[in-house]
Amino acid sequence: MHSLTVTGFLPDPSLHTRSTAHAVALAPASVAAPEAPDAEREDIAAATAGDRRAFERLYRSHGQRVFALCLRMTADRVLAEELVQDVFVRAWQKLGSFRGDAAFGTWLHRVAVNIVLSRRKHDGTQRDRTVQDEQSLDAAPAQPVSVGDRLDLEAAIASLPNGARRIFVLHDVEGYTHEEIGDLLGITSGGSKAQLHRARLLLREALSR
Repeated sequence: MHSLTVTGFLPDPSLHTRSTAHAVALAPASVAAPEAPDAEREDIAAATAGDRRAFERLYRSHGQRVFALCLRMTADRVLAEELVQDVFVRAWQKLGSFRGDAAFGTWLHRVAVNIVLSRRKHDGTQRDRTVQDEQSLDAAPAQPVSVGDRLDLEAAIASLPNGARRIFVLHDVEGYTHEEIGDLLGITSGGSKAQLHRARLLLREALSR
């Protein structure tokens, strides 16, 4: 496919300002979704053939969820916005590999996870790598969480230590197994389970304040 520059995406500001009273459960993207509507299937086929307008419609339909994923994994709004652009450029390049075995949104989220983790490696943040054993979990302190009306689920997730946050998002939001997370992050499945346990404890503590 030809190269593509994606522009015009405006992240939803409500992703940062939801109150705890309105916070909802984060459904895994990998949960089976209803069959794609005819219009989306047509857009996928047209975009695969090189139709940029069709791809832009897919971008508009899925951009907010991809941004939410990137933001949850990085806790950095500016970086998340950059990553969204990277995700959709990669999706445009790889669209021919989409076979429809899973929902398009699920495939797109897998692309996004790979982009986020690749950026982490590229930026040399391996020194901040995920803690691999339960004994060293306390060595990664959580960032302080503000209290009051602005404390919400997204803020609590953003406050987690980097490794715990990534594993919480991958497991509880995106639906990856601990074995898959281990392969992605280069850790053991036991280390993934320990970090998830730690993340859930920290979230419970933060949301109960």
